Amino acid sequence: MSDAPDGLPPAVTPPTPPRRRGLFKRGEIEARAHALEVDFKAQVAATRAQLDATSVRIVERTGRNLPLAILIGVGLGVTLVLSLVFVKALFMVFAGLLIGFTSFELASALRFGGRDVPRWPTVVAALAAIPASFYFGDEGQWIAILAGILFVTLWRVAELGRPSHRVDARRLWADIAAGAFVMVYVSFLASFAVVLTAQNGGQWWTLAFLVLVISVDTGAYATGLSFGKHPMAPRISPKKTWEGFAGSVAAALIAGVLLSIFMLEEPWWFGLVFAAVIVFTATIGDLTESLIKRDLGIKDISTWLPGHGGFLDRLDSTLPSAAAAYILFLLFT
Repeated sequence: MSDAPDGLPPAVTPPTPPRRRGLFKRGEIEARAHALEVDFKAQVAATRAQLDATSVRIVERTGRNLPLAILIGVGLGVTLVLSLVFVKALFMVFAGLLIGFTSFELASALRFGGRDVPRWPTVVAALAAIPASFYFGDEGQWIAILAGILFVTLWRVAELGRPSHRVDARRLWADIAAGAFVMVYVSFLASFAVVLTAQNGGQWWTLAFLVLVISVDTGAYATGLSFGKHPMAPRISPKKTWEGFAGSVAAALIAGVLLSIFMLEEPWWFGLVFAAVIVFTATIGDLTESLIKRDLGIKDISTWLPGHGGFLDRLDSTLPSAAAAYILFLLFT
């Protein structure tokens, strides 16, 4: 019996339209997709914030954009290896670019500090030392450097004819000394790498000492960034620590033994000697450049290499190490 009134059809509940059920499901899917999108964006933002914070801490500890510095360093390293391994003459071009830019930026920095150093004559004199060192060895190197110092000095004296460049005798001698310093510190020290590369098998020695310099820098950064607490020379370079120095020594000793056995075909103990010498020269070169910047009141020699500052900021450890590597080459071969 139906409970509907007499004469009326029984009440029937209308079914839910299939179309409305589909709209409900589609709306639920869109809501879930929107929630996932919001969550994904939040995770990306949080990860980016963590990376930015880490980058800030790295810059505070090292004084530079370390990832970008590593990228540029790798690029320079690959170019260097190609020039050394395949065609020695290409190394002259590579060395010429580095020495030319480095001489120009150091001369510019000294001019910023009040010393009137002729920049373009300094670059010309520095570049002339490269082919002289490559083709004529030690004698060509010394003659080219002395001739370059004389050339820069005479140029500065000739500039006294211009009223804007006239100074008293004391300042003139200071300018001449600054010009000679650029030639000795950059061109003379760097030309040892050219002389070394020109020797029979010398390209492997050049590559080996450069790998050691990189090992010193990498070991110092890694351990200094992670464990550095005790400043090594706070008045000269506050970022350098004794923990970083210990890391540079460990990295260099390991690399030195491996390079000595597998690349230079020397006894394993020579790798320890090689590493110890390069650790010393690389550290002295780094501190020397820091002292120059401190005296000039600047953070970087230039801004040409992002993450590094300038070419001298990248080559400070290499310059004295090139001379040391050449001396070791003469003693042990």
